[in-house]
Amino acid sequence: MVSIPVNELEAGKKIAANVYTDKGNLLFQKGKVLFPRDLEILRAFMIDSVELQSERKPKEKTDSEQSENENALQAGDAAKLSVSQRERNFISEYEQLVALIKTSFPSVLAMEVPVFKWRAQLEKLIDQIQGYRILGFTPRMPDKHDYMYHHAVLCALTSYMLARWMDIPQKNWIQVALAGLLHDIGKVKVSPNILHKPEELGPEEKIEMNNHTTYGYQILKNATALQEGVLLAALQHHERIDGSGYPFKLTGEQLHIYSKIVAVADIFHAMTLNRRYRGATSPYLVLEQLEQDSFGKLDPAIVRTLIKHTTQLALGTRVKLNNRKVGEIVYADANQPTRPMVSVNGEIVNLIQERQLFIMEVL
Repeated sequence: MVSIPVNELEAGKKIAANVYTDKGNLLFQKGKVLFPRDLEILRAFMIDSVELQSERKPKEKTDSEQSENENALQAGDAAKLSVSQRERNFISEYEQLVALIKTSFPSVLAMEVPVFKWRAQLEKLIDQIQGYRILGFTPRMPDKHDYMYHHAVLCALTSYMLARWMDIPQKNWIQVALAGLLHDIGKVKVSPNILHKPEELGPEEKIEMNNHTTYGYQILKNATALQEGVLLAALQHHERIDGSGYPFKLTGEQLHIYSKIVAVADIFHAMTLNRRYRGATSPYLVLEQLEQDSFGKLDPAIVRTLIKHTTQLALGTRVKLNNRKVGEIVYADANQPTRPMVSVNGEIVNLIQERQLFIMEVL
């Protein structure tokens, strides 16, 4: 193992010891092979030197080793194909659930609530959840009147993921997903003229829109195979920790955990989906807004869980900034994960310092 000054480093060398920033954050792990952009990162963090593995004269590969290398390359190609296939499978099941919700939600007022049918398709979608990227998935929505149905399915998926990441028993994960799927079902009783109105609602219209929470509870209390938390999520997802929400101005300790989870998913997807009267907001800006709202409005533990897990993107993930430039994430500070360092055309952009810039889209 030898110590080499950063200004003498060459791409392709392998690090023999972990590299840390002056704040103690891990920058590169032992064993990493340095790429050209990694040299820029080391200089950006003013790292003086790194430990490299000692040079050894390479030996000629045997036929067996050559075959292993070829197999590894083929396996890598297969992995890329499998990722693409997972995404296609996910989109297929996603669109089937959206179509099912679109056709069956309006009919719940005239017939029995088909919970088992919804759950069956939801479980098929969850089987493909590896193809779901919370920050990177944008559904095809040619008709913006379908917003409510896409919003329901996305809230189901994100609520399910939050339940997995938190200390929710596994047997309840699907119920949390159903809470996300059905939290806005009361809107089927609200006039379409109010639901789809492009302008700001009047006082009486706001009252009627807010009634969707109690309408939803009334619809779901007649359904079977739903936990009480699912019903309460429909009733309470607009309540806030400080008692400023509706319909009953309940405070944090009075709210069911499913309601708190769905509240976070509901706000996130309401802001990141395109609507008839408002374009989508950057998911990174929404996460920052949620973090601000977690002080008094939302459950801070749930918000922190969402931010922590969704921003753990692999180094090299391609993103588009709000100045329309495309780059790759090269480093993220654990204390400010929504503002990583991005390499754009060989230049390191530090979003912590350049606050006017932000990630608009994960590619």
